[in-house]
Amino acid sequence: MAAVYDAIVIGGGHNGLTAAAYLARAGRTVLVLERRHVLGGAAVTEEVFKGFHFSVCSYVVSLLRPEIIRELDLPRHGLEILPLDGTFTPMPDGNYLWRVNDHARTRREIARHSPVDAEAYEDYGRAMVDMGRFVKPILTMLPPDPASLRIDELRKLLFLARRFRRLSAEDQYTQVQLLTMSAVDFLDRWFETDVLKATMAASGIIGTFLGVRSPGTAYVLLHHYMGEIDGAFRSWGLPRGGTGAISNAIAQAAREAGVEIRTEAAVSGILVRDHAARGVVLENGDEIHASLVVSSVDPRLTFLKFVDTGMLPRDFADDVRRYKFRGSSGKVNLALDALPDFTCLPGPGPHLRGAISISPSVDYMERAYDAAKYGRFSRRPYIDVVIPSLTDPSVAPPGRHVMSCFVQYAPYHLTEGTWDEKRDEFGDAVVDTLAEHAPNLRRIILHRQVVTPLDLEREWGLSEGNIFQGELTLEQLFFLRPAPGWAQYATPIRQLYMCGSATHPGGGVMGAPGRNAAMRILQDTRS
Repeated sequence: MAAVYDAIVIGGGHNGLTAAAYLARAGRTVLVLERRHVLGGAAVTEEVFKGFHFSVCSYVVSLLRPEIIRELDLPRHGLEILPLDGTFTPMPDGNYLWRVNDHARTRREIARHSPVDAEAYEDYGRAMVDMGRFVKPILTMLPPDPASLRIDELRKLLFLARRFRRLSAEDQYTQVQLLTMSAVDFLDRWFETDVLKATMAASGIIGTFLGVRSPGTAYVLLHHYMGEIDGAFRSWGLPRGGTGAISNAIAQAAREAGVEIRTEAAVSGILVRDHAARGVVLENGDEIHASLVVSSVDPRLTFLKFVDTGMLPRDFADDVRRYKFRGSSGKVNLALDALPDFTCLPGPGPHLRGAISISPSVDYMERAYDAAKYGRFSRRPYIDVVIPSLTDPSVAPPGRHVMSCFVQYAPYHLTEGTWDEKRDEFGDAVVDTLAEHAPNLRRIILHRQVVTPLDLEREWGLSEGNIFQGELTLEQLFFLRPAPGWAQYATPIRQLYMCGSATHPGGGVMGAPGRNAAMRILQDTRS
């Protein structure tokens, strides 16, 4: 007789692996099924060109929850996070903005542009840390159902109300503004320097089909601000060996706990009997049975592909169909023979060891969004660049480098042509934009990989190429993610749970959805 597991996890991304690890540590027998040949989902490292190892999709880390690192003992399983020192923004007039992890140096740099902003930077930092501390416990809680009159749900709402009341009046106003304002309007309250606002506002548009002036992007700014490394708020880093090292460390912790992991095991459907999940069917026709199923893939795949929608409540199926993906980003990964040489700050140096942000002005950022609104990729896009080989030489041959370019905007739905037709044109636009600031770039490129939103959907299973499995907009957050009344990881099909980025608290290399889902499952199966 075929083995029967306590739980089958669909998808070997970092959230699926996290859920599996926690379930196994609680004594459950768990099987993880990953469609691709390599684990990690979008948090993956691959040798795209011989000797060059790329974090093909996700490329930096900050949001990975410290409790997961601690409880799964990820450093013992090979995880090492190397600090990413600051953000360098070249400007067309030959100037630049270079913020680093040294607070005093950053203040002096901002003062070079505006003494007023240097003072405001202190107040802004304190306010955002306070906001981050307010939100931090919410990341690990089961979202309340505000429509429920159950005592436990009312207690959660009371907990939130009390936390909000404990904020100062000024912080209460700031919290409401963060939830409703655009990133630029919010930053206008603090700063006057255009390049500073543009670079900071960039965190508010990551993975969203919104511009820096669109309401709601201030929250996404906070979402990316509240990351931490070793207890240091707003710190970003590069995993040694690439982002796949995070997934591999979690996988090692899961295997140590007894999880069985299979790659090249594509799921074609979820077995449902008597309105309960009882296992999965693989694309090769094999059936694997389990007491429950945990899906780390997005709602569209889970409920509109793997499940007969006739088994779902009509309002829930409608909510899934209405759930917004709207992928807006792509990646261009470059293998280089040398380092780029920026006109505004020539030669190699520490400015290349952090992030390099092509965000010279607020108008530049908004114009990039204008193209996407009409179904075109940006010819002069916002680009967030890192050169991991400067910090971690193991990812490239000696003397050579890998360069990761995250790009917005690249809308999934194009009005002219297809992404397969536009791939090289998109890659050329990114290289041309970077070459305006680093003219030597074209002649030092050895290889180029262009990842379009369509590639993200086809290869990594991200519907419409959305890197967060759905936009982080207000109507798709907290108790509304992924659908009203179904934000607590359970689904209308009994014994079927969700644990991916489409659930609270959302996207990024965080692991919180996987851990939270496992806690919910263990709570349900103990009772």
